[in-house]
Amino acid sequence: MRKIICELCGSNQLIKKEGVYVCEFCRTKYSPEEAKKMMIDGIVEVSGTVKMDSSDKLNNLYQIARRSKNDNNAENAAKYYDMILIEDPTSWEATFYVVYFKAMGCKIAHIQSAAISVNNCLDSVLGLIKDTITNEVEQEAAVNEVAIRVADISNMLSSAAKNHYENIDYQIQGNYNQEYVNNVFASINTLYSFGNLLESLFEDKKYACDLAIIAWKAGIDWHNELMKLFVDKEANKNQIMIYVDKIKKYDTSYQSPNISTSSGCYIATAIYGSYNCPQVLILRNYRDMFLSRTWYGRVFISLYYAVSPKVVRLFGKMKWFNTIFKIMLDKIIEKLKKYKCLIE
Repeated sequence: MRKIICELCGSNQLIKKEGVYVCEFCRTKYSPEEAKKMMIDGIVEVSGTVKMDSSDKLNNLYQIARRSKNDNNAENAAKYYDMILIEDPTSWEATFYVVYFKAMGCKIAHIQSAAISVNNCLDSVLGLIKDTITNEVEQEAAVNEVAIRVADISNMLSSAAKNHYENIDYQIQGNYNQEYVNNVFASINTLYSFGNLLESLFEDKKYACDLAIIAWKAGIDWHNELMKLFVDKEANKNQIMIYVDKIKKYDTSYQSPNISTSSGCYIATAIYGSYNCPQVLILRNYRDMFLSRTWYGRVFISLYYAVSPKVVRLFGKMKWFNTIFKIMLDKIIEKLKKYKCLIE
C-alpha cells in the first residue's frame, strides 16, 4: 500500500482529522473514500468518458497562490500560478504572475531577460482581461493590479541594475556601461510598451489612459537618467520626446524634463582645443564618476551646461579668457590626477 499523496501540492504529509484526511501543507481535505482510492496500488483502467469537476481544486490553487503572492513568496507563487495555468489557460492572473514572480527572483545577470519576459507577456495578459472580464469594475481592478505590479517590477529591476553598476570599482566601471544600459533599457521598454497597450486596448477608458501616462513618465525618467551613457544621444532624445508628446495628448500641463544630449565640457574643450585630449577626459570622468552621484554635483552640472555654451560663444576666442581659465583648469586637473581611475 502506498502513501497518500496530495493531488494538489504533491505533499505526503496528510493526517486524519475529524473524519477526513487533511494535507498539512495546503490544507486540502479528502474523504476516507477518496483517500482509499489514492492508496490503491497499480494502474486503474477506465473506459468511456470521464467528466472531472476541478473547480474545488482550482479554487484551492488560487487560495494558495494568492496567499504566497501576498506573502511575497516568489518561488511558491510562481509554482502555484503555473499549476493554475495548466488547469485554466485563460487565467489572466496566472498568465501574468507566473512570469512576474519568476522575474522577481532573477539574479543580476538575468535582469535584462527578466524584464523582456515581463514585456512579452503583457499583450496576452491585457488581452485576456479585456476578453474574459465583462464586469467593468472588475476589469478596471484587474488592469490596475497589473499596472501596479509592472511599475514595481520595472523599478525593482532598474534599481537593482543601478545599484550593482554603482558598486563596481570606478577603475573598471566603464567596462560595464553597456551591460547597465541594456538591463535598465529592457525595463524602460516594458514601461513604454505597457502604456502603449493600455492606450490601444482600452482607449475609451479614462483610467487606462491615466495608467498609461504614469507608465510613460516612469519610462522617461529612467531613460533620461541613462542619457550620459548613450552613444547616440540624439536618437534617444527623439525617442523620449515621442512619449512626451503622447503624455501631452492627455495632459497638456505636463512639462518635458530637461534632456541633455551633450556630454562635452565646453570651456575645457575651448581651452585645450580638443574634446578627446587627456585634460578634458579627466574632467569628463570626474563629472561622470563623482559629480553626477551627488545632488549638489548634479545641480552644478545643470548650471554648467546652461551657462557654459553662451560663455564660450562670447569669450572663447579672447586671449584673456583662455589664459585665466587655463590656469584655473590646470590646477584642478593636477589635483584630480591623484585619482587613477580618472586618467584611464
